[in-house]
Amino acid sequence: MSKQAFIILMGGPLTPTDRLATQLAGARVIAADGGMRHASALGLKPELWVGDFDSTPDALIAEWPDVRREPYPAAKSETDGEIAVATALERGAKRLILAGALGGERSDHAFMHLLYAAKLAEDGIEMLLTSGEEEAYPLLPGSSVIALPKGSLFSILGLDTLTGLSIEGARYPLRDFHLPFGSSRTVSNVAEGTVRFTLSSGRALILARPHDFSGA
Repeated sequence: MSKQAFIILMGGPLTPTDRLATQLAGARVIAADGGMRHASALGLKPELWVGDFDSTPDALIAEWPDVRREPYPAAKSETDGEIAVATALERGAKRLILAGALGGERSDHAFMHLLYAAKLAEDGIEMLLTSGEEEAYPLLPGSSVIALPKGSLFSILGLDTLTGLSIEGARYPLRDFHLPFGSSRTVSNVAEGTVRFTLSSGRALILARPHDFSGA
């Protein structure tokens, strides 16, 4: 993987899998506050650890004495994750993997990560959000391809009305489809392998469950 790829370790749940290890291989790493707890299980050593450290126990700090920490005040205008992303962009990131960005107790944080990823994708940054069990990808006008295991579940959630939506390589393909905002029409599809998406206008999120074959 290119050195322009960065992993941001975030505080949500993260399950190590072979697929996740492949996705993370070769990328540089920045930890955001309590997301550092994932580093050992993933065999990663961040080059920087940022945040207000309000969710970082002393034992975790003691475990990583040689990782540079950059503290921020608790009263700030950005989340620790956004600070970590901004730091990665300053260091030349062109691809970001937000590991631990989905699920957990703070649904506000998880939803904000999804919206922020869509905004970053509009700025030309390649994005992947993952919990190990679930993955999210922004879907913008144009074409994109995602390699998913045959029989695994995925859904498309529109952030506004979608036009010209086509899906190939899925059990329920679509061609030049108009998806109204708020429609559930594209929830619970099944990948037949690599899935190709084409979109004329609108913004959406692809949520994939690469280890979930309940729809197979």
